[in-house]
Amino acid sequence: MSNISKQAFPVLKMHCAGCANNIEKIVKQLPGVIDASVNFATNTLSVTYEADKLVAGEIKAAVLSGGYDLIIEEEALKEEHLEEAQQKHYRHLRAQVIGAWIFSVPMLLLSMVFMGIPYSSEMQMLLALPVMILFGGSFYEGAWKQARLGRSSMDTLVALSTSIAFLFSVFNTFYPSFWYDRGLEPHVYYEAAVVIIAFVLTGKLLEERAKGNTSAAIKKLMGLQPKIARVVRNGIEEEILIDQLQVDDLVVVRPGEQIPVDGSLAEGDSFVDESMISGEPIPVEKKQGDKVLAGTINQRGSFIIRASQVGAETVLARIIRMVQEAQGSKAPVQRIVDKVTNVFVPVVLGISILTFVLWMVIGGANYFSHAMLSAISVLVIACPCALGLATPTALMVGIGKAASQHILIKDAVALEQMRKVNVVVLDKTGTLTEGKPAVAGWLWAGAQEVHYTSVLLAAELKSEHPLAGAIVQSLQDEQKVTPVSLDSFESITGKGVQVSYQGKMYWVGSHKLLKDYNASLTDVMSSALVHYESEGNGIIYFGCGSELLAIIAVADQIKPTSIEAVKELRRLGIDICMLTGDGHRTAQAVAGKLNIDRFVADALPDDKQEFVRELQLQGKVVAMVGDGINDSQALALANVSVAMGKGTDIAMDVAMVTLMTSDLLLLPRAFELSKQTVRLIHQNLFWAFIYNLIGIPIAAGILFPFNGLLLNPMLASAAMAFSSVSVVLNSLSLKLQK
Repeated sequence: MSNISKQAFPVLKMHCAGCANNIEKIVKQLPGVIDASVNFATNTLSVTYEADKLVAGEIKAAVLSGGYDLIIEEEALKEEHLEEAQQKHYRHLRAQVIGAWIFSVPMLLLSMVFMGIPYSSEMQMLLALPVMILFGGSFYEGAWKQARLGRSSMDTLVALSTSIAFLFSVFNTFYPSFWYDRGLEPHVYYEAAVVIIAFVLTGKLLEERAKGNTSAAIKKLMGLQPKIARVVRNGIEEEILIDQLQVDDLVVVRPGEQIPVDGSLAEGDSFVDESMISGEPIPVEKKQGDKVLAGTINQRGSFIIRASQVGAETVLARIIRMVQEAQGSKAPVQRIVDKVTNVFVPVVLGISILTFVLWMVIGGANYFSHAMLSAISVLVIACPCALGLATPTALMVGIGKAASQHILIKDAVALEQMRKVNVVVLDKTGTLTEGKPAVAGWLWAGAQEVHYTSVLLAAELKSEHPLAGAIVQSLQDEQKVTPVSLDSFESITGKGVQVSYQGKMYWVGSHKLLKDYNASLTDVMSSALVHYESEGNGIIYFGCGSELLAIIAVADQIKPTSIEAVKELRRLGIDICMLTGDGHRTAQAVAGKLNIDRFVADALPDDKQEFVRELQLQGKVVAMVGDGINDSQALALANVSVAMGKGTDIAMDVAMVTLMTSDLLLLPRAFELSKQTVRLIHQNLFWAFIYNLIGIPIAAGILFPFNGLLLNPMLASAAMAFSSVSVVLNSLSLKLQK
């Protein structure tokens, strides 16, 4: 499966949700394509394909054959060309709108105010031609290309409605006698054809502008990436473009500049503002050997970085890519919408023909004008765009807003699933606590031999457990102990480590390891243990064979925001459980301080997984929150997995949701945002469906027998334009919600 490639390509010349469905169909038919998805709101095609059977150029060629286009350049050029193409498209669309209205206004005056002047019809025809050819030509071109492929889109509806109105008017202009001979008035509807184009173009312009605002969050993230880097090569300092950087380059960063790469300080020291990535407001001191991240800001001294990740491999680039993919993903509800938009245009065409036939059957030749105008109004008022924009625009704003608050949501499925969560399972260390443990006390069982601390240090230096770092710091920095060279080392999952030194077996870990070795505590140690655990300290046991040598109390302070976060989660109606590998008394003390009633102590990774499974069997929707390492099994099983990270955690690639800052208050904020976004999607879909369900019958003339109301095609086109814009504006309202 190593030849499987997943890429996202910006799409050009896409006008509506029907266009998005057409592109999906075209690409899915290509050999080697596993999956293809087009997001109309982001104008993005995501393709998963077998790289040995297909190349990007072939995908572009297939899309071009359907009347659309792709940008397939390298990432840096892709973004640059997309921005350029979007600006060019917006300027062109604005020019079309201005041009269409310049001709439409005199057309309206001729048709409504000066309709009796000589050659009025001929003048209207001459005014209509530039609008249809120059400013509305893209509709006819798109409709023709779709027709050749046996498909349809919004272009089909606009092209048909305006063509019918124009051709009927041309006939009446040159052959008015045909109607006079039958006792009927030869009306012309040039203004309807022209104003329909003007309104649709205006709606598209407003829609493009509003859609641009939905991607403000991703643009802000991209703005963190500097364009130029200053490197030292062959002893010479030079400025190069960011995409020319290479791993192991020495990059010079001056005060106030953004750091262009991930790497470590090779020379100098400073304070770095990492708030834009980690969310931590206090600048972090950086010394030689410390890691720094692209997009963060150097505040004081100059330094030189040795690059370890460049370009698309930096943490910032990964965050941007994750947010883009999440914004481009489809929520489960979108599948229903896609099925509707697939048949939308053919169904509307059928309703339009049926409307015309019914009018003619009911009213005969005298109702021909009514029949034609009603059929045109049906074509114009129907709007697949409102349906196509309802879900993706809300997702773009919701996921973008989350990213701006340091909450990374992996995809639309995760966002939708979060609102259903009714139980949150919290790991203790690093989630509820600071994750910065420190030794709070030592108690040796008896006489302490010199090499004991050296063996303990050597063992903990190899351990990956969070508490091991506290012991290492205490022994190395405070007691100035040096490690011995061990004969062997073995990690025992969920329990600790065992090592051998000079023919003896030593062990360090939890009380589970204490039981495995049948080591016992003295009365003094038991009393001290109760005291340490009642204060919420974690306990590490150190022994040799069946003899307990020492107990070490390790304190990990509860985060200041954890208590408030637990209260907020309860306010949202969510139950809370805590899991920890610590003993019962320690777990009870921490849970008591946080006011958490349900907790599980002595939990191994398998125990955590089993606890999540039990909750799910009870019908609960479970969110597991952990650090992504010893909680990985539980995270994988949970309905929603949330990783606590600070920008460098690999859990960002695994978990559904990553909280980039250590502030647990982001968790209830994420759940609330999920509810707001899904509520917005439902609102958008409701109004988009209701608009079409009500608008199409009114356009067909269903109210005419009751109150004489017949919808003018010009008003129908205005309503159609407004429907798409209103959906996007409603999505943007999420930005204003707390």
